[in-house]
Amino acid sequence: MVTTLPDRPVLMREALGETLRELRRAENLTLREVSSQARVSLGYLSEIERGQKEASSELLNAICGALGVPLSQLLRRVGDQIDARAQVTTLPMRRQTAAAA
Repeated sequence: MVTTLPDRPVLMREALGETLRELRRAENLTLREVSSQARVSLGYLSEIERGQKEASSELLNAICGALGVPLSQLLRRVGDQIDARAQVTTLPMRRQTAAAA
């Protein structure tokens, strides 16, 4: 589950990291096993799972390959988590001046 603080939007990297960790644990794989199979350093993979680093699409593909999960499935799960927790926010509307109207 993505943990958020009040008045703080869900960050993509955090949702992605938590989802990757859930998938890895569901497969009973260690960080070391996934990092070896994906050819990414153990420390960097750990930072990705903790939401501290953003992974490139190539790296996400490699991690998904190590987990045996299609990238599309990972992204759908992340999107669903973000949707479930996202707060609807609106940008303030600019007032039109008489000259602009």
